[in-house]
Amino acid sequence: MSTWILRLDEAGEGPRLAVKDVIDVAGVPTTIGCAAVADRAMPAGADAICVSTARAGGARIVGKTNLHELCYGVTGINPWYGTPVNPFDPTLIPGGSSSGSAAAVGAGEADIGYGTDTGGSIRIPAACCGIAGLKTTWGRISLEGVWPLAPTLDTVGPLARDMAGIVAGMRLMEPGFAPSGKAARVGRVRRPGVEPAAEAAVDRVLEAWGVDVVDIVLDGWAAADTAFESVIGAEAYAADRNWVEDSPDRVGDLVTRRVLAGASVTDVELADAKDVRQRWQTELAAVLDRVDVLVLPTLHGPPPALGAVGPRPPLNQLTRTFNLAGVPALSLPTHDQGTSLQLVGPLNGEELLCGSGAQVERVVSSLGP
Repeated sequence: MSTWILRLDEAGEGPRLAVKDVIDVAGVPTTIGCAAVADRAMPAGADAICVSTARAGGARIVGKTNLHELCYGVTGINPWYGTPVNPFDPTLIPGGSSSGSAAAVGAGEADIGYGTDTGGSIRIPAACCGIAGLKTTWGRISLEGVWPLAPTLDTVGPLARDMAGIVAGMRLMEPGFAPSGKAARVGRVRRPGVEPAAEAAVDRVLEAWGVDVVDIVLDGWAAADTAFESVIGAEAYAADRNWVEDSPDRVGDLVTRRVLAGASVTDVELADAKDVRQRWQTELAAVLDRVDVLVLPTLHGPPPALGAVGPRPPLNQLTRTFNLAGVPALSLPTHDQGTSLQLVGPLNGEELLCGSGAQVERVVSSLGP
């Protein structure tokens, strides 16, 4: 089992940055956690923009981290490079796809991790590993030098042990970033299929937080969920079909099947998905005019055990619709039976999310384990 695809351990006094191996680092091949890609990978000619800004901010790259193959999965289990050990509980999956970055941060081997999030791939491993993770607004952080999975859904964001680390990670990507504002009115979202303990952990935090809580029903959720599947299926097929078709024995079976399934997405389904996406964005914008942030669990229940996880566990059922909308979302641990909560903000509302996240962090600390 391995957190790292490559250790670099650059010298310096700045924060230690672990970079998911889908993000280019100059002079180092980018493997995307896939043997087919690694077989042909050449050293990157330049840093990704988010890496170059981090270097300018004093960060030192300590390595390229493991991930779910081709970024296309939520467990973090990798057939080629091993599976990172979950530092919160080694018997559990680390979550994916940014498994190595979450594990490195959770184990204290890095101060900040860079991950990508297309359907929950920062928030899910953050929740599994008991740390914080921020999915940024789509388009806010440059994806130049980041290998695509689904370009209209892909985002880059930080993982850290606490909110101070998340803010530091945002400053590496966007110099001058600063939290501003705090949530006073929050929308509580509940979805079918969530285990009672996960809901109770969120409610416990909300009660102690003392903010005004409004129950929110999102009518467009189910349609957005279906639209997400169409979009990611078609875009991932376009991005990764060549790896699967040219080197079928060098791509894992589960990822192969999922990539090839995208060939069945029709133009009509994509057109419908585009319309649904616009309506979903409009609905969320209207709701977030009424409340400051939305609150719900990150995962439907505790992270599954390594030996008991199915081929496509429903770990992203509470995260992926927010990728379709493009809005930012922050996952924070509640330290209550391995649960976590998710704060969702308006477009470009990362400053508000980080200010609100610091409030939640203090509340969770006051509640104890």
